[in-house]
Amino acid sequence: MHKRIIIAGGGTGGHIFPAVAVANALRQMHPHIEILFVGAQGKMEMEKVPKAGYKIIGLDIAGLDRGKWWRNIFLPFKLISSFLKVRSIFRTFKPEAVFGVGGYSSFPVLRFAQNVGVPTYIHEANALGGKSNQLLAKRARKIFVGTAGMERFFPASKILYTGNPVRQEILAVDKSQDEALAVFRLSPGKVTLLVIGGSLGALSINMAVASRVGFWLEEGFQLIWQTGKSFEAEALSLVDSISGVYVSAFISDMNAAYRAADMVISRSGAMSVTELCLTHKPVIFVPYPFAAEDHQTANAMALVKKNAAILVSDKDASRRLMSEALDLALNKRLRKELSKNIQYLAASDADKVIAREILNDIETT
Repeated sequence: MHKRIIIAGGGTGGHIFPAVAVANALRQMHPHIEILFVGAQGKMEMEKVPKAGYKIIGLDIAGLDRGKWWRNIFLPFKLISSFLKVRSIFRTFKPEAVFGVGGYSSFPVLRFAQNVGVPTYIHEANALGGKSNQLLAKRARKIFVGTAGMERFFPASKILYTGNPVRQEILAVDKSQDEALAVFRLSPGKVTLLVIGGSLGALSINMAVASRVGFWLEEGFQLIWQTGKSFEAEALSLVDSISGVYVSAFISDMNAAYRAADMVISRSGAMSVTELCLTHKPVIFVPYPFAAEDHQTANAMALVKKNAAILVSDKDASRRLMSEALDLALNKRLRKELSKNIQYLAASDADKVIAREILNDIETT
């Protein structure tokens, strides 16, 4: 028997990658399942989801702009338009369940499903419950969470701690560390720092690394530096003809980058945190300070409190970041301790657990 499920939400990789991972698990468990994604027009899901092999329909919707109120004038009209489009999608596709991964495009889809009696399921990747998910939680069947202690945001009876679904290629062990270092033209036997500020880069992190990159290399350490597009040219000019450093706007083979690295500097979006837990990497987090409800700081603090990571605030990055990195590079015992503690927070099968829970639930109703 065919099953039909809508997966709604997106906006960032932290929403999209878990959604695709769960879709893949659903398809693996039920090969004849029909899956339709619904996202926001113009957002990255409109590109990433079709590349993963799934159909997606975009809604003309935007989130609430808390800084520039005049941009919210057309928000009610966009919501009404989105609900009308969602109604049309439901009439055509006839879903048996809707799975939401957060982001403002998930709200009209899950709210409509709840209004017409279609079971809804939510995944919350961050350590702070998103506004859309909180509004939808009361009428959801189950709420899958990536962090413990989410009862302050959602009904405790509906919460299931699963961890965050992750891209399966991150878990593949297909290279030794030396082989991974060779991918980046780096040498074995040296402490290697991986710097990742997200696909768009992170200015505060890039500026901090740029100010000390020469000293870092002189100390005999190595660097894999994902800069984002806007900083790539400047970084390349800084390290021109210098060995021991690899610079790129975007690293497509993150599996190799994690395998090569002895330690990491990273933003603390939910998926970055999850991947670092799964790869057991000692990490210095620099949370993005303008994330909604400052959830990146909450994500990082969940690990810091368990002595599983180090946190440097964005405003202190220029002064402290590379000093902390140097101390960590010189302290093998601390790197080992952080690596040991962070692996206890890893959950590698979240995609399968969520898929199984959804399928079992709709089969028994």
